[in-house]
Order: sequence, then structure tokens, then C-alpha cells
Amino acid sequence: MRAEAGVQPVRRRPARGRGGRLRSIPGLRLGARIVLGLVAATLFVGIAFAGSSGEIARGVSIAGVDVAGLSPGEAKTRLARRASLSARRPVVFTAGAKHWPITPAKLDLRIDWAREAARAHAAGSWPLPVRGLKRLELLLVGKDIVPAADVYSPGLEFEVDRIARAVDRPAQEAAIVLENRTPVVLREHAGQKLDRAAAKRAIVGALARFETDRVPLPVVVDRPTVTAAQLRPVAAQVRTALSAPVTFHFHESSWLVTPRQLARLLVLPREGKRRLSIGGPAATAYFARLANAADRPAKDVDFHVLDSGRVKLVPSRKGRKVDVRRSESSLLAGALSTTDRTATLAVDRTAPKLTTKRARALGITGYVGGYTTYYGGDPNRIHNVELVSRLIDGRLIKPGGVFSFNQATGARTAEKGFREAPVIINGELETGLGGGVCQVSTTVFNAAFEAGLKITARTNHALYISHYPLGRDATVNYPDTDLKFVNDTGHSLLLRTYVGNYALTVRLFGTPVHRKVVSEASPLEETGPPRVKKTFDSSLYRGTKIVEDEGEPSRSVSVHRLVYDAKGHLLYDDMWYSNYLSEPTVIRVGTKPLPEEPPAEPESPKPGSGSTTTGTTATTTTGTTTTG
Repeated sequence: MRAEAGVQPVRRRPARGRGGRLRSIPGLRLGARIVLGLVAATLFVGIAFAGSSGEIARGVSIAGVDVAGLSPGEAKTRLARRASLSARRPVVFTAGAKHWPITPAKLDLRIDWAREAARAHAAGSWPLPVRGLKRLELLLVGKDIVPAADVYSPGLEFEVDRIARAVDRPAQEAAIVLENRTPVVLREHAGQKLDRAAAKRAIVGALARFETDRVPLPVVVDRPTVTAAQLRPVAAQVRTALSAPVTFHFHESSWLVTPRQLARLLVLPREGKRRLSIGGPAATAYFARLANAADRPAKDVDFHVLDSGRVKLVPSRKGRKVDVRRSESSLLAGALSTTDRTATLAVDRTAPKLTTKRARALGITGYVGGYTTYYGGDPNRIHNVELVSRLIDGRLIKPGGVFSFNQATGARTAEKGFREAPVIINGELETGLGGGVCQVSTTVFNAAFEAGLKITARTNHALYISHYPLGRDATVNYPDTDLKFVNDTGHSLLLRTYVGNYALTVRLFGTPVHRKVVSEASPLEETGPPRVKKTFDSSLYRGTKIVEDEGEPSRSVSVHRLVYDAKGHLLYDDMWYSNYLSEPTVIRVGTKPLPEEPPAEPESPKPGSGSTTTGTTATTTTGTTTTG
């Protein structure tokens, strides 16, 4: 190349790569060496302290027991042995100066030591070289694994309850008391109580750790919620309330409530309460007396049946009832007033269940049907007849509604007043609760029968009863055996019962539909002889039989009923069949052994006689007694 005059040639320098620049910086080279050294050192330490992967790292313990260098299986064995030795060794728990020893066995402490050993092993189980570094950390710092324990919860609750009863001293709330009708404020006092949740954790944890030292249980301060400062304004209210009498008004009547009476009616703040009120047993008795004088029950409309059979309505009447809560508030307001010390007895109006207006809309104007049966028996049976008659009396049956005897009366129980009386149970006459109820159900059935109503459920008695109309008896048994009929008249029906000294009458009132009922019963047919029932009597000699009861044969009968409407159209063609069980012939059989007769002595022949005389014994049969 040739150079021009006055022009210098340009020299190009070779480009430096990145490595070349780093090599030109001494500090960076030093840093790289340090990093490489640290990595090498880390790898060395990680490998040097890695230990065996099958052993628990040094520095690890479980419940204070050193398990370093052991396999998980060996650690489990050591811990289980230690737990067995400590099972009946008590740990002493304290609260103040009191102490309570509790053993692990008493709470049935259970720990899965295999699981805890696995946890200890996992603490130092990492891939190389991290395992060595982690194990070095465990060696320097240490790690004690607290085992997870299960205990018998009711046993723990029992122990905590026992400790709490000794430790707890409830806070005393500020209160107001009367001294000669002057309010006095009692100051509050703090108490103490066992922190039950923390105590449970402390007990279980100490037992699981094989604790040997005394373990304090957490006790916290029980602070009162009401202070004397908060009750001083209430004490001023009490002074105002007892400063003068209060005049109580009800309609045109009024009476004074003296300060002495008010003092008994006031409920003063105590046990965490802050308000003054009226209440308590004295107030309950006081307002009960007022209610006896002021209350008047509501009266339902009544149905008066005239001799002609027409039904006349006796109007309903509203009632009244004292509202005790509102009356107490009114009395307290009057007592706290410094000007108008008066109060009003609060009374609510109560409505009848059946008003005159509603009764008129029911269309109950006359007689629809009825029946009368006659009764006797012991006083308990008559009592049950009267009781169940009252339960169904006045029952209203809506158009299309179903009358259910069991639903109307409910269960026949002693709590309702039913008594023991003769009743048929499993085909035999026995004594049971509610005997006599079937007299009422039979009378109701025949009233519906004669009214021409649709009868949907009826069951005859197990035994034939002669004083009921033939084939028209109806038994009931709560809740399965029921008597039901349907009100198909198109208007409401009213069922009324009339209990006399010897007779029960059931009548149905509504809008007369003038149905005609024609019925006929078949002859009562015997279907089998009475079965024989023997009873053994040790007071009668063997072979003696006495007929106690002749019994009754089984029988059957049917009743046919035709019901026509007012125009002569046939509404119902019904047939009821009744089958009655036999009543057993009861025979008493003797089991007493016959007496042994002494051997007869030969009689000496009378002088001048050549014959021998033998005595005879006569056997006498009385009534139905036979000898065999």
C-alpha cells in the first residue's frame, strides 16, 4: 500500500472478548476463586456430616429421650420401653399451693411411637449434600420432637373438672341489697379460674414428655363484669321507687301499692345484672291474685236445643287476660316517677274459638240424628264414660269432614284422668285403663247410623255384649282401632253428649236433611261351643270338679241398613257383619291328694246273730260340684 502525502495510516487493534475483559479485572478473578472455594467447602461439609441415611441424626430427641444414631425401629423400641416404665409414674401438676398427681395410665395415654420415630428420622433425611448441612445444623442447635398423644377424653375432662373445682373462685359481681328498705351497694371482687383449654394441653403435653418436674397449670384472673360505680345510679332508682306508694288502676277500681309491698316485688341487680325490674316469686303471686280478679275467659257460642228440636244460638263473648309483663313495666315506671306515681293494669282481649257470626254461617239449625245407651258397672267405668263424653262434646264436623273417635279423644292415659275398669283384652274380660270408653263409641256409632251418615270405619267387640243393639256395637283402641264417619250433609254438624245417671245420649245437630233409615238385623247365630278352660285348685281333692262359669258360644250376626234422601232416592245400601268369640267354660279341678283311710276293724258278732254288718258312706253332690 502506498501512503498519500500528509495522510497517516490507521492501525486497527484486535477486539477483546468478554473473557479477556474479566481477566483484566483482578477483583473479579478473586471473587470467582472464593465462590469456588465455598462450593467446595459446602460439598465437603455436606458429605463429611451426611452420616448414614438409615440412622436418626445426632442432636435429635423425642420427648427428651436421645434417639441420635438409632434406626427408626430401635428408636421406637426405646421409646415404648420408656413409656411402659412411666405409665404408672405420676406427674405432679400444681396451681398455687395445691397439687394433683396424674399418671399416663389414668388417662389411657396413647402415642404412636413408630410415627414419632419416623418424624425424627425425617428431620435429618435429605439428599446429599443437603443432608450433611441439615445434620450439622441439628447437631449444633438440637431438636426435641414433641409427640402427638391421644387420651381418654372423659377421663381428661374429669381431671380438669376436679382441678377447676379446687382452683376456681368466681368473681363477685357488684350488687344492691336492702337494709331496712335502704339500698346498699356491695363492691365487686375479682376471682380466679383455671384456663381449662390450656390446662388440657399442659397435662397431655407433660405426660407425653415423661415430665419429672412439677408442672404449673395456667390460672387466669376472673374479672367482674359489673362494678359498684355502675350500680350507684340504680341505687338512686331504688330509693325513688321506695319513697312513696304507687296507685294501680284497673277500669273504675284502684288500689295502693305501698313501699313495703314494692320492696318485695323489686328484683335488685345482682349476679351480673345491672337493671332494676319487678319479678320473682312475690311478684308472680301478686299478679296471680290480680289475674284471678280481672281475668275472664272467652266464651264460645253455645247451641241450645229447644224441645221442638230447633237449635238456638247462645251468643259468644270475648274474654280478658292480664298481661303480666306489661303490668310489671307499668308498675315499675310509676314507682320510678317523682311526679305521677300511678300505674295501669294491662289487660288483653281474648277472642272465643267459635264466634256467633261464624256459628250462624255453619247452618246448625236442627236435629239430624241421635241415640241413647244405658250403662252401669263400677264407679271407675262410669267415670271413664263421663270423661270421654266430655272430650268429644261440642265437636264440630265440617262439610265433607271425617269424624275420628281416636283423633277426637287422643290416647286414653292416666294423665288425662282415665281409670282402671273392666275391658275386653285379647277376647277375655280383664281390667285395663279406660274401660267403658267403648260404651261412648257404640253410642256415637248408632247416632251416625240413625242419622244416615256414611260410616267408613267400625269394628265389633271381640265378645258379644247383650245390652248393646244387636250387631251395632263399636269398639275402639288407640291408635289402631277407630270409629269414623263422614259428614256428607253439605253443612256443618255439631256433636253433643248428654250424660245422665244411667244413660248416655249422643245427638247430632246441623241442617236437617230428613233422611230415612231402614235397618234389619239377622238372628244371632251360634257358630261354635265355648272352649273349656281348666284351673287347678289345691284346696279341692283330686277328682273334684267345679264349674265356675258356663261360658258362652261363639256367635255371628249381620245388620243391613238402607238410607234414603228426602226425595226417596237410595243413598246407601250397607251391610255390617259381626263375629264374636266364645267365652270359655271355666272348670276348677282339684289337685289335693285324697286322705288315706285306716283299715276297717272287724265287728264282733252280736250275741245270737250269725251275720256280719258292714258300714256304708254316702256321697253328696251340691250345685255343679261333681266327684269322680
